[in-house]
Amino acid sequence: MADEIKSLDDLKSVVAGSAPAATAAAPAPAPRQPERDKLGRAYATGKRKDAVARVWIKPGKGQVTVNGKAMKDYFARPVLQMILRQPFTVANVEGQFDVMATVAGGGLSGQAGAVKHGISKALQLYEPSLRAPLKAAGFLTRDSRVVERKKYGKRKARRSFQFSKR
Repeated sequence: MADEIKSLDDLKSVVAGSAPAATAAAPAPAPRQPERDKLGRAYATGKRKDAVARVWIKPGKGQVTVNGKAMKDYFARPVLQMILRQPFTVANVEGQFDVMATVAGGGLSGQAGAVKHGISKALQLYEPSLRAPLKAAGFLTRDSRVVERKKYGKRKARRSFQFSKR
């Protein structure tokens, strides 16, 4: 660092926290590369509440398998099926990828959110150009909300026992 400082201006810039004028132009970061295994699949882990989903995607006809069952059998409610389809709709790649997911923990709603998060992460790893629409929709961010713990002296996390004046 001492060899970079050649003048008083360079010293002032180092003290102020900026780089010296000679090294001001930093190289641009390399573009993202697709991350696929030897079978041509992209893998990602999705999480929501207590649910954790391991998701593999590969080019295909749009079949979604969750824990060895078809999506319609595992997630019977249409709302949960819609949640799983959202990343494909936003990325405009509906029916182009097959999904194989294993999910554990939590309830069905949390599991659907975990699979959606995993699909979104796997899509952006498979095709980095899909990152922008998925990021804009908020699908790559892990929803950090979890159930609040129960406190002692309370009936639930915040609910008190019924007060009796007499």
